[in-house]
Amino acid sequence: MTKFRHTIEVKGHLIDSMILTKIFDIIMDLQGEFQVQKFSVGKKKKDASYAKLLIQGKSKEHLNQILQAVYREGAISKTQQEAVLKATQKDMVMPDDFYSTTNNHTDIFYKGKWIGVENMMMDKCIVVKANRAFCTPIREINKGDMIVTGEQGIRITPPERPREGVNLFQFMGSGSSSERPTQHIARRVAEDIYKTKKHGGKIVFVGGPAIVHTGSSDSIASLIRLGFIDAVLAGNALAVHDIEYSTLGTSLGMNVKNGTLAIRGHRNHMQAINSVFKAGSISKMVEKKTLTRGIMYECVKNNIPFVLAGSLRDDGPLPDVITDMTVAQKKYKEVLKDAKMVIMIATMLHSIATGNMLPANVKVIVVDINQPTVTKLMDRGTWQALGIVTDVGAFLPLVTQEIQKLKKA
Repeated sequence: MTKFRHTIEVKGHLIDSMILTKIFDIIMDLQGEFQVQKFSVGKKKKDASYAKLLIQGKSKEHLNQILQAVYREGAISKTQQEAVLKATQKDMVMPDDFYSTTNNHTDIFYKGKWIGVENMMMDKCIVVKANRAFCTPIREINKGDMIVTGEQGIRITPPERPREGVNLFQFMGSGSSSERPTQHIARRVAEDIYKTKKHGGKIVFVGGPAIVHTGSSDSIASLIRLGFIDAVLAGNALAVHDIEYSTLGTSLGMNVKNGTLAIRGHRNHMQAINSVFKAGSISKMVEKKTLTRGIMYECVKNNIPFVLAGSLRDDGPLPDVITDMTVAQKKYKEVLKDAKMVIMIATMLHSIATGNMLPANVKVIVVDINQPTVTKLMDRGTWQALGIVTDVGAFLPLVTQEIQKLKKA
């Protein structure tokens, strides 16, 4: 049988980051064949390794299928060709063979040199303007934009194992399980948050209303006050229940401190919404001193930006909630820019939405008592996430206590 062949090469920390193993697996899973023509291993821990492989397929189409898959793991063609650009014929319409991005660092070979793609996110296209390349969502495409098509002239760099040694994320293996020592993991999470902030890293918090239901909102408020959270992303529910708890002591009519139902408690969340409308906004409620504690209070008092994205389920919603989804998405992206760590607590939809906006080098911690919530985030493409399946009401106070100890020390 006639074989179709193509030579690829790959460079980086190929062994300890499992890059070469993934490429071998892909070729074999797709029933292709390969020959390692050259392989040199870095002698020191910071030295890169290099491999040159000859890949064989059963047909041109079969070979192209294999090549497209290995290119997405960091391989490039030995005979490098320029990226193919096509002009869009209509606003918000991409060429049929547009290149769909990953969340890994990406370069394109354009006009004889490699150009880094800016604002990297998954499931977008690449627009080239004035010798710069941008990761662009479909809604922002204009007629005449030059868009990268096919897989030619594209180089992906997967994240590599840190050279400084194993940290929390390698220790956990980016899996999710409820069968891990909670106190130990809380300590490691606290250490990683503390180190990220100590080195000037931006930390974004994404939260759901279960934070309030479980009695852990005081912990998040403390982290904001201590300076370990730089922005908050959430929906209407977190803000409503936080304000209900802060002003009435309940969450959906339940007394948070003892778990009993408050008298006429069923109307408390509506009363909280009404109080915000009466003041005019959350910040005005703080200004008028009708809101004196809680997550939203600490955001306002400490000038921490927050974005509240609405949904069909919202009561109210609060005047601060953005009900236009495209506007809310844009605001989320603005807040997430340059983030080094994102902490996602007890919210499936906001976590998945946020994860889709992050490059792969951003550390992600996702905590939920429901394992499918944690695994679904990773299944949707945020594979770098550290999943912790536990009760947030028990976990968050532990993390906050450990951070307070580190701060005092």
